[in-house]
Amino acid sequence: MRASSAQSFFKLLIENLDIVAGPVVTLVYPLYASIRAIETRSVGDDQQWLTYWVLYSMITLFELTFASLIEWLPFWAYAKLIFTCWLVIPYFKGAASVYNNVVRPYIITRQKKISIWYVPNMKDTFTKPDDIVAAAEGYIRQNGPEAFEKIIQRSKKETMPSMDNFTNNHSLYEDNYKYEDDYRY
Repeated sequence: MRASSAQSFFKLLIENLDIVAGPVVTLVYPLYASIRAIETRSVGDDQQWLTYWVLYSMITLFELTFASLIEWLPFWAYAKLIFTCWLVIPYFKGAASVYNNVVRPYIITRQKKISIWYVPNMKDTFTKPDDIVAAAEGYIRQNGPEAFEKIIQRSKKETMPSMDNFTNNHSLYEDNYKYEDDYRY
């Protein structure tokens, strides 16, 4: 007896679940949730998704480094899918758990040993609030208070978002904004 086309389709779907669900779980939903997190002022969701992206990057680097070994593991794609689901679903707090219990202790204990070449020298930046005040006072002595006031006004114009860029009078980070398809409210 031949299987129907629907049964064949579902069999093919189940056999290739990692190929179908993998990008949705690892990229599409986290991308959507990260954009939503940017739009709120909540620190919790920002931390969840930043942590997820750090861990996702580490998984990707692991895969790229050990690709020749991973191809011999037939269960790797499914294990990665299950692990990524655990990281992504906020109910489980998997990303926070892995970061706090594995990544963070490793980084903190080796923080002095890790030297990233693109980190600027601290001697070139202001390290204390007093340094900034001293630099501002020196600038005022050298150029006058009017020049300093012009710099402040220019920085306000450059850093303040224009309300013309927003529709419906919603600010960039407004917690009260309700999305049309948001069923949480």
